[in-house]
Amino acid sequence: MVNYNGTLLSDSDSNLTIQNRGYKYGDALFETLKVVNGTIFFWEDHYFRLMASMRILRMDIPMNFTMEFLESEILKTLDANQLLQASARVRLNVDRGEGGKYLPSEEAKVQFNISAEAQHNPFYTIDTNAKCTVDLYKDYFMAPGLLSGLKSNSKTIQVIGSIYAQENDFDNCLVLNTNKSVIEALNGNLFLVKGDTIKTPPLEDGCLKGVMRKQILELLSKDVNVTVEEASISPFELQKADELFITNVIKGIVPITKYRKKEYGSEFAQRLVTKLNAKLRLI
Repeated sequence: MVNYNGTLLSDSDSNLTIQNRGYKYGDALFETLKVVNGTIFFWEDHYFRLMASMRILRMDIPMNFTMEFLESEILKTLDANQLLQASARVRLNVDRGEGGKYLPSEEAKVQFNISAEAQHNPFYTIDTNAKCTVDLYKDYFMAPGLLSGLKSNSKTIQVIGSIYAQENDFDNCLVLNTNKSVIEALNGNLFLVKGDTIKTPPLEDGCLKGVMRKQILELLSKDVNVTVEEASISPFELQKADELFITNVIKGIVPITKYRKKEYGSEFAQRLVTKLNAKLRLI
């Protein structure tokens, strides 16, 4: 069942048409949420990121788009799919409706849809036997700036980068901006560990303003044994790192095990995921 503007419909009865601006122009935003037993992980951060992104895209935010309203619609969708007492992945999509060309018409009104699917793990884990081999994706580059950091429906580089990774037997790829700095993975933010220094690209470089990125930075800020830097990462730094890991809300922390000829451990990432799960138990 899909929630379309508050109405529950089967997938086959969806009201989305080819005139939808999200379909025609990518004039849409989305949030990917992890929900366990009716608790939306980091919901406040997701909500305020969505509202800030809608303002950047100059969408007219409906008066009823409160945090409480959208949360209730998410839970209603989970209940309809018998996932309210389970672990689930939820996509909350917001678009500008229908009407107009590049310039939205006066009839174009913001709307939402919500879909959900079951997930297996309620908390975050690291499989120490799993492999994650990556390479740089250098066919196309992201532009630095806030627009690149929006979680919009325009994900061309992520799509073709994922195809490139599959064709070349990589598990993921690292994305570069036009300054040739490494900004993120195809599906999450990037962290680099070198000694007691932890680096992650700054938002100004064009990386996603990730919700999990924020959680990790907050955890690291409380660790007196490490120095945290939000600074540009050069491709030359990757092979000198002790660890590299990717973060996103669904998987949590994913250690990179190999980049070119360099292999990495995951000791720091394993300690960090323990702290992350401890934080979640307080929600």
